Amino acid sequence: MQKRTLLAALALSPLLGACGFRLRGVPNFVFRSIYIQAGRGAPVGTLLRRNLESSSDKLSVVKDPASPDTAEVICQIISELQQRVIVGSNVAGQVREIELRLIVRFSLRTPGGDELIPSTEIRQIRNVTYNETNALSKAGEEEMLNKDMRNDIVQQIIRRLAAVKSLQIS
Repeated sequence: MQKRTLLAALALSPLLGACGFRLRGVPNFVFRSIYIQAGRGAPVGTLLRRNLESSSDKLSVVKDPASPDTAEVICQIISELQQRVIVGSNVAGQVREIELRLIVRFSLRTPGGDELIPSTEIRQIRNVTYNETNALSKAGEEEMLNKDMRNDIVQQIIRRLAAVKSLQIS
C-alpha cells in the first residue's frame, strides 16, 4: 500500500511544474537606484523603503532628501489615508461591525519628470466585528489588520515597480 502511494506521488509530482506553479522569487528592476518620496513618518513609505533595501543587492535606495535626482527613478507616495468606518450596529445603536480601509496613491517618475507609472491608487479593506466587552482585544486586532494591509500594499507596489520594463516613455 505504501509503495503504491509513493509511486503515485512520484508520478504526479511533474504535473505540479506543468501547471505553471513557481515561487515568486526576487523582483528584477530595470533601474539600479530609487528614491522614495513620502511624508515624514509615513508608515507605507518607511515600510516600502525597508523592503526595497532588503529585496535585492542590485538595487540601492537613495536616502538623502537633498539629492533625490541622483536616483534613476523617484517613487512618490502621494497620499496615505487610513479610515475606520462603522458599517453595522444593533437596534440599541451599539457598534457591531467596523470596516478598516487603507488607501495609498503613488507614482513613479524619472528625475526628468517622465511618468513611468502614473498616479495609481491601491485600496485594502478589512471587516472587523466589534464588541464593547472586548474593546482592548479588538483594538489589538485592528492594529494587526492595519499592519497587514500596509504590508499587502507595499508588496503590490513592489510588484508594480518590478513590472516597469523600460525607463523610456513609449
